[in-house]
Amino acid sequence: MCDDIEADFDGMQVKRTLNLCRKGRAHYDSLAVDRLTPTAGGSEVRVEEAVSAAGELLAGADRPLLLGFGRSTLEAQRLGIELAKKLGAAIGDPTSRQGLITEGILKGELPTCTFDDVRNYADVSIYWGDDPSSSHPRHLSRFSYFPRGEKRQRGYEEDREAIVIDVRRSPTATIAADGFFQVPPGGDAAFAEALTAALGGKIPKVEDKKKMLNLATKLRKAKFGAIFTGPGLADAQGDLGWFFSLVARLKEFTRFSVIPSLPEYNARGLHQALFDAAGSSGPVTFGDEGGSCLGLPGLLEGCDAVLVVGSDPLAGLPAPLARRLAKVPMAAVGTHRNLTTDAAGVTIPTAMAGLEAGGAALRADGVRVDFDSAVESDRSADLQILEMLMEAV
Repeated sequence: MCDDIEADFDGMQVKRTLNLCRKGRAHYDSLAVDRLTPTAGGSEVRVEEAVSAAGELLAGADRPLLLGFGRSTLEAQRLGIELAKKLGAAIGDPTSRQGLITEGILKGELPTCTFDDVRNYADVSIYWGDDPSSSHPRHLSRFSYFPRGEKRQRGYEEDREAIVIDVRRSPTATIAADGFFQVPPGGDAAFAEALTAALGGKIPKVEDKKKMLNLATKLRKAKFGAIFTGPGLADAQGDLGWFFSLVARLKEFTRFSVIPSLPEYNARGLHQALFDAAGSSGPVTFGDEGGSCLGLPGLLEGCDAVLVVGSDPLAGLPAPLARRLAKVPMAAVGTHRNLTTDAAGVTIPTAMAGLEAGGAALRADGVRVDFDSAVESDRSADLQILEMLMEAV
């Protein structure tokens, strides 16, 4: 979602780039590598035939399931929801509970801000279960820790502090140095409880009480704090009420905002589209039972057809869930081959958004970004494929 990238192409080959991180460069270089082809029944077919086969699969199902859409444009996501309504299907993000954070923001239960606010004003950034140095390589340099902002002219040397709370010493934790707090797997809620106690002036029940009390003092004195929630926090055991309570406690002392670090470029758009359509950031179902769902395990009960759009759940899910999903008749829409497309009975290729097709998306902070295509391609955008599927069912 970086909007300052410059690139020159020779056909599908990248020749010169500016402001492109290592992940972005790999994304651009994949234009001509391992692209998906249309298949049905184990044979390569025309796109129209693959769409027809996918339509038959979904229309004949009693409990269809639509997964993915985090790498789809806003327009395609909205049409995907309409397709789910038409089919009476469930729809959602298959690999993360980050939608719970987004939903808290959309309901006004968690305060938030933009990345530009962080760059200009934040003096404390907390990365909880989050390693942006690996997942979002320009995060720290462009927005949260290293840049000079409007009110933070001296950068990380004097004006900013990074706090990392994680189960391991990640590359981001190494940058934070003394600001790293290691928690055991499943220990996030206990850490939050100890920090809440320290914020209230009580002795926390942790081994290093002095370090925890010092952290509480830093947070109380912060002028503008930002908390970036990664998958390590979102996937913590149980509900996230402890996190909501901690943020509410921090707000009593100073301004703190929450921004989820999302794994796919338009995951925030999906969460918001689902919330607007059904009052929940997902997963949601438009079947007879209606409303929000308990998650993918419940969705797979009785599921007899799956449409995966722009995602690879078989690579990201826990093995037991992946094995269950792989047994369901599946159609996959995407740009490249992956584990999920290899397991699907029907595959439909699409253009790469931002490179071969234009559209719009929401950054993780909710800011809309519009983009155009950069290279010519004969592949259809995901929006066009979904329009064809709407007709096919």
